[in-house]
Amino acid sequence: MTRDIRWRIITLQVVLVFVFGFCAGFLFWGNGFVNGMVHDQLAAQKITFPAQDSAAIKALPAADATAMKQYAGQQMTTGAQAETYADHFIAVHLSEVAGGQTYSQVSAAAQANPTNAKLAAQVQTLFRGETLRGLLLYAYGWSQVALYAFYAAIGLTLATAVVLGTLVFELAAARRRVTAPSVRGVPVTA
Repeated sequence: MTRDIRWRIITLQVVLVFVFGFCAGFLFWGNGFVNGMVHDQLAAQKITFPAQDSAAIKALPAADATAMKQYAGQQMTTGAQAETYADHFIAVHLSEVAGGQTYSQVSAAAQANPTNAKLAAQVQTLFRGETLRGLLLYAYGWSQVALYAFYAAIGLTLATAVVLGTLVFELAAARRRVTAPSVRGVPVTA
């Protein structure tokens, strides 16, 4: 391999170390930023999971009650908690409002029958509940994006370490070639 090609490889390695290192740092920062935002926004809502032995938990189907019990009595501050609350508490209650119909279905029925007070009340309840559920699921979704950013950051950190290791090896090899004794212009190898 010629000297020019070696220096091109070393230059490429230096560039890769900086690019991979920057991207890894950015992804670690992004993970922290998103998780911090999810935490702060959920904490501001002051939503607390019902106590483990509460009537609210006991009234849920068994699978939903089991999911809710892991966070019983805790304040919601994480994406995983938001998903559990949305899918195993709010969704269960929303399914009981209008026999399992969604806001869209009940709203269409209410528009067809504007004097029906029961439908109007169901529309309001479903709208509010589905909106809250959707917002909590967005928090969960963003927490998943943060998790994937964290994994990508770890991968890029490892890639940076590998490229840095090869760079150090190349620099050490180049240094050995420069400082190696020679006999009549031919390097001596040990």
